[in-house]
Amino acid sequence: MEQLSGDILQTKYALDTFYFLVMGAFVMWMAAGFSMLEAGLVRSKNTAEILTKNIVLYSIACIMYMVVGYNIMYTNAADIFPSALTFGLGADNDAASVIAGGDDAPYYSSLSDFFFQVVFVATAMSIVSGAVAERMKLWAFFVFAIIFTGFIYPLQGMWKWGGGFLDAAGFSDFAGSGVVHMAGASAALAAVILLGARKGKYNKDGSVNAIPGANLPMATLGTFILWLGWFGFNGGSELKVSDVAEANATAMVFVNTNMAAAGGVVAGLVFARLWFGKADLTMALNGALAGLVAITAEPLTPSPEMATLIGAIGGLIVVPSIVFMDRIFKIDDPVGAISVHGVVGIWGLLAVPITNNDATLGAQLMGIGTIFVFVFVSSFVIWIAIKAIMGIRVSEEEEFEGLDVGECGLEAYPEFSSSK
Repeated sequence: MEQLSGDILQTKYALDTFYFLVMGAFVMWMAAGFSMLEAGLVRSKNTAEILTKNIVLYSIACIMYMVVGYNIMYTNAADIFPSALTFGLGADNDAASVIAGGDDAPYYSSLSDFFFQVVFVATAMSIVSGAVAERMKLWAFFVFAIIFTGFIYPLQGMWKWGGGFLDAAGFSDFAGSGVVHMAGASAALAAVILLGARKGKYNKDGSVNAIPGANLPMATLGTFILWLGWFGFNGGSELKVSDVAEANATAMVFVNTNMAAAGGVVAGLVFARLWFGKADLTMALNGALAGLVAITAEPLTPSPEMATLIGAIGGLIVVPSIVFMDRIFKIDDPVGAISVHGVVGIWGLLAVPITNNDATLGAQLMGIGTIFVFVFVSSFVIWIAIKAIMGIRVSEEEEFEGLDVGECGLEAYPEFSSSK
């Protein structure tokens, strides 16, 4: 009987580890989604540059989180700062410790946990990429990515997911509407304020010139890839599937994630049709992402019907948010990232107490304020330092010519270069 129990524990450990790794791979695939979405929503002369940003930021995130970020976020957590810091990754669990642990044994491989967490870091940094598109220096962006993924993101992540003071205060964020999405949007907002708008975006009389993206099929593909990856983002955050209750919970998370996205699409498209008189595809795409961001804070406790409503409200919020950011606040965000991930991320966090009786509005407001202020202020300071040392904006000539040539020395669509 003891041997059987040991075999069962090892089997459960293997199953949960495998599930964690597969869900992490789903989230990693979101990097492709962000790449396609952003490449589709910028002008063709900036396509190669933004693709370069996305593959390199993912790689930087992996390296920095391995070297220092993971241990800030999950090792020796204190209320505000880690009490000690180690570098690199430690040893994994062995069979003897799993068997000896019984019901308290580790659910999954420690390395699978690192793999699942590291792809979340890259997601947060990808949000910044789209918001600063078409005018930021490539290497200035990479310098910020090193600091954000290695230090800023892990520290605020520790406050919730690493057992820090936000977690102790009752702040609830299941898969990261705040820790990932609002954090990324806060860093993006700091950058956009310092960077300024693209040339030709705003006229002296205050009117706005639309700068449409070059490839809406690619942007649509990117949205579908992100939608698929979000099942790993939220589903993997359940952490295990090896018993009936957890398997059922994971199924609920998948269903609610899907329904929220669908609600966001329909609500965003209908709102755009009523407001603009046309069925705006970009608002439907952002509606899908808004629904996904909104449900990420709590995808388990709502019913599928309530999840659809939460996503739909996200879709209704994102349309005016994008318009007001552009027309009123003159925040030039080519892909609407600040609205999708920041404004709707706040809505998702505020919606948690509606269905989760363990959450309180006060704790949610505390978490929102803490994450926003810390990430925005620290990012703003870092961006100022980078601007002073190496500059953050390309020259007017490079911006006109396109960042593909100025930063990468090649073009994504060389046969159409005359269209610049």
